Amino acid sequence: MPSSSSSSASATPSSSVPHVRAAIVGSTGYGGVELIRLLAAHPYVTVTSVISSSNAGEPFAAGYPHLTEIRTDILDAVDPALIAGKADVVFFATPHGVSTKLASQFLAAGLKVIDLSGDFRLKDRESYAQWYKKEAPQQDELEKAVFGMSELFGDEVRGADFVTNPGCFPTATTLGLYPAVKAGWIDPDSIIVDAKTGVSGSGRGLNMSAHFSEVNENFKAYKVHQHQHTPEVEQTLARAAGAPVTVSFTTHLVPMTRGIMSTMYASLTDKSRTTADFRELYQQFYEGRPFVRVRPEGTYPSTKEVYGSNYCDIGVLVDERTKRLTVISVIDNLVKGASGQAIQNLNLMMGWDETTGLTFLPVYP
Repeated sequence: MPSSSSSSASATPSSSVPHVRAAIVGSTGYGGVELIRLLAAHPYVTVTSVISSSNAGEPFAAGYPHLTEIRTDILDAVDPALIAGKADVVFFATPHGVSTKLASQFLAAGLKVIDLSGDFRLKDRESYAQWYKKEAPQQDELEKAVFGMSELFGDEVRGADFVTNPGCFPTATTLGLYPAVKAGWIDPDSIIVDAKTGVSGSGRGLNMSAHFSEVNENFKAYKVHQHQHTPEVEQTLARAAGAPVTVSFTTHLVPMTRGIMSTMYASLTDKSRTTADFRELYQQFYEGRPFVRVRPEGTYPSTKEVYGSNYCDIGVLVDERTKRLTVISVIDNLVKGASGQAIQNLNLMMGWDETTGLTFLPVYP
């Protein structure tokens, strides 16, 4: 199994630790403002530039009044040369298609890049064009981007200059399935994923699917057999299986602000294995991964229990009647599914303890 991504570096602020200046492209979206919230507690990082192509020159707090007198920045335009003088690392919290055009410019300017969009996650250009309906980055650029699922590939992230952050659905889903696929305990061709997300997953832009009257007291499937995160899940699980993996993946929108729950089903390869066997497998696999919590037998996580945090909580159960495994995995889509994981990746890139600036508790109720 992948080695632990924990670092021996201390999370305690120290004068010997280099301070990092961060810029955020797409700072006016939900992912961008969540980065600002989380980085405010980071001992080694200062946000020195907030960037928006559509609102440059305006006060940042005008769009987010809750940050009045906390962030007094004026939004910068997208200018790699200007930002290179202000920052050491740039986060792209942008819609798909933006970082394809800009990431290489920031890398050439000497900045580290963490991309929260989907532009560099898929290593097959044709697959990206098929699922995202956009032109893919060049192949050499795709190869440079390290896939930053910290718990699985932390050793690859450590010391990297360019990281592509996983998607929210793939984070919950892949963390929930990877140990069982890696061990060969489930048939990867039998995997069915039933995933639900809160409305913030669609971003801050106006669209009919996020309209209050459409979402309130409603529960609907969307992008059935067409969700762009499908190939990302398959690509990552293929690394565990050592062979191509195809999954049935259905997403649903639920009337809540934050949270993802992925409920997954797969047939056992050895029908004598029990829930206790799988719990032991998962506990051993995620030992040393501080943000993954495997629930005790008979208890299953809910989205409220990870709200506002960088945790992924997982429950497993073997159905003795059908000889299938059920896995329930929950995250906060804006934290572990986006900005929190991006900061976790930054910590690894810089050689810091991966929990630095992320040890806050979930918000409850």
